[in-house]
Amino acid sequence: MRVYRIGDPQGAYPIYSGEGAARIEGRWHERGQEVIYTSRYYSTALLEKLAHFNGVLPSNQHYIEIEIPKGVSYEIFTKDSVPEWLELPKARAAGSKWFKEKRSAILIVPSFVARIEENVIINCSHPDAARIRPGLEHPVAWDARLFQP
Repeated sequence: MRVYRIGDPQGAYPIYSGEGAARIEGRWHERGQEVIYTSRYYSTALLEKLAHFNGVLPSNQHYIEIEIPKGVSYEIFTKDSVPEWLELPKARAAGSKWFKEKRSAILIVPSFVARIEENVIINCSHPDAARIRPGLEHPVAWDARLFQP
């Protein structure tokens, strides 16, 4: 499986790092849990970034392609397995439990921004996470039409 992540290579944390996520709560994790949020598709990663920047062109963004080899443990959360996933506290509780129990290295979840797409969360503390390989950073080429009124 290949997944994508977008970030600022000159930011406080590397693009492929769970340190930044550990400082705040997210949809699928609690503060203190080192996870890496990725998307199954580059286009979904772009949408997620746009949503987090509230439609403002983020500066100096780069993407990485991440290779998840066969045999890496995974779990899939669906709208049926976590029916209230749109409610932030329910999603956070489910993802936090997955993290604490170290049930798998990756958790495949629905994207809140593009609900039929998937995001993939990497549990940095799971033993299988060491097998996951991030690629090189490449600049994101934003289409200016995304930012026109």
